[in-house]
Amino acid sequence: MDKMMDSPWVLRIIALFLACLLFFSVRTELTSSNKTTSNEQTDVIRDVPVDVFYDNENLIVTGLPKTVDVTIKGPMQLVLQAKAAKDFSVFVDLSNLLIGKHNVRLQYENISNKLQVTLDPAMVNVNIEEKVTQEFRVDPEMNNRLIEEGYILKGMTAKPATVYVTGAKSAIENISYVKATVTGEQGLKEPFSQVAAVKVLDRDLNKLDVTIEPETVKVKVDIAEYSKELPVVMKEIGQTPDEVTINELALNPKMVKVYGRKSIIDGLTEIPVEVDLSKITESKTYEYDVKLPEGVTKISDSKIKIKADITKVEQEKTTPTTSTPPPPTEESNTTPSDENTPTEKTEDIDS
Repeated sequence: MDKMMDSPWVLRIIALFLACLLFFSVRTELTSSNKTTSNEQTDVIRDVPVDVFYDNENLIVTGLPKTVDVTIKGPMQLVLQAKAAKDFSVFVDLSNLLIGKHNVRLQYENISNKLQVTLDPAMVNVNIEEKVTQEFRVDPEMNNRLIEEGYILKGMTAKPATVYVTGAKSAIENISYVKATVTGEQGLKEPFSQVAAVKVLDRDLNKLDVTIEPETVKVKVDIAEYSKELPVVMKEIGQTPDEVTINELALNPKMVKVYGRKSIIDGLTEIPVEVDLSKITESKTYEYDVKLPEGVTKISDSKIKIKADITKVEQEKTTPTTSTPPPPTEESNTTPSDENTPTEKTEDIDS
């Protein structure tokens, strides 16, 4: 035996045998390992809803994600079945927790225990608060730059005018604005109505996590051309006829509304109307056209009436007279005596 072991050929044969044995042993192990590895699979199921159990009639929970990503690892067949069926669930039970802040672990169920499951996130910070409902008035709003130049936003009304907001007590206390924003195209100049979503914001205009009832309101937008009321002022021209005395000139209307660009309308202080006094000869109502100032697009009254009260003055009339010669006198009827005619003498008779 010792002689055989001393033989170099024997040693070579033994070494070759051991090498072959080791080779086949390692190969079998690798094959088995590869089979095991090839039979496993890892997959991610995204956006799995999170169920939460708590007193939702009286409490509000914040900080809890609506969905999580679930990673499953294990035998390929089980992984594929779990992904296809999606009959498992992710949940968190808060029913035994008090009002306040808590760090809780998410749980899952209806997944094979042969699968390795990882939730992302696995731990979450939640805040359990008192549930509060309060009524708020809706404030409609719109970008004024959408309105055509020369027009203005006269007013906006929402229907219903108020909404009910439900949320955590801290959220309700932080409400600063409840708005309904109206949109539209550039150049608006007609009234219109639009359904708008209601937004609840804090003082920094951050949207609050609350429930709104109803979620939308109908907003009525009143747009009109810019206008301003101005007094009507008479500008008298001409001369009153000599035979006429004007007692009173009464304007109707005394005020008119003018329309146009704000920059132009705001610069006006009155609307002048020229009245020619020389043509006022009777007590009656006269009508005058209003001349639009430059930049004014229209006026509420295009004609102004003026009621005139006058008195006519009666002038004295002079009648021409004819001169009549005076009647003749006795002296003028006596014919003068001729010098050559003798005169009759009267003699005295002596008694």
